[in-house]
Amino acid sequence: MPPVEAALDHQGLSRYAAIAAELRTRIAAGEWPPGTALPSEQVLAAQQGVAMATLRRALEVLAAQGVVERIHGRGTFVRAAMTGAPMLRFFRFGGASGEVPASRVLSRRKATPPAEVAEQLALERGGAALHVTRVRSLGGKPCLLEDLWLPLPLFAALADLPPAEWDTLFYPMYAQRCGVHVQRATDTIAFGTLAASEAAHLELAPGHPCARVGRRAFDVAGRCVEVRTTLGDAHAFHYTVQIT
Repeated sequence: MPPVEAALDHQGLSRYAAIAAELRTRIAAGEWPPGTALPSEQVLAAQQGVAMATLRRALEVLAAQGVVERIHGRGTFVRAAMTGAPMLRFFRFGGASGEVPASRVLSRRKATPPAEVAEQLALERGGAALHVTRVRSLGGKPCLLEDLWLPLPLFAALADLPPAEWDTLFYPMYAQRCGVHVQRATDTIAFGTLAASEAAHLELAPGHPCARVGRRAFDVAGRCVEVRTTLGDAHAFHYTVQIT
């Protein structure tokens, strides 16, 4: 007889993978908000009708996916939502270390995103998104220009929010106003030059070299909920990676 963990459910998933998928769905639905503890392993195993070993493998899958974190002696917790992932870690501008850049939303409008962005956001053909542009500044000097796409209707609560009322930190605002909790993000870095309109916002010359950081942010359900491009002066680019 095969071990419990190897048994397949009707969808062809291993039993522990099916349990992990079910728990993730319950987490995404808000049954256990970010930062809260899941029921004990004994309770979850009894609910699922499986051996402890199977339940633990399911939790290991969720931990590997970044959905939960297991703390020895305390239990398993839904990973807290990100409050931010500072783009300034890629740059070294003048100013106080750790300073949070001021934020000024230049525009926000409903629009049809480019095909590549629509695919990343899993929008249907012709689906709408919220297109946001903003400038971030340090000491009154613009340093970052950002272009964001947010899927609708998920972010409908922000569609009519006046630009002056947008928070400096977007991720806590997403959670508070839209119930969207960003749990992880992937950043990619490339380099290019600034178009005239982009350079004007950063008070640089057209054609000035820039660093381009592309981000995809994901919620607890694994959905891409934000596609962002951040532009900054390439001469200020500075990024350190520790290799051990």
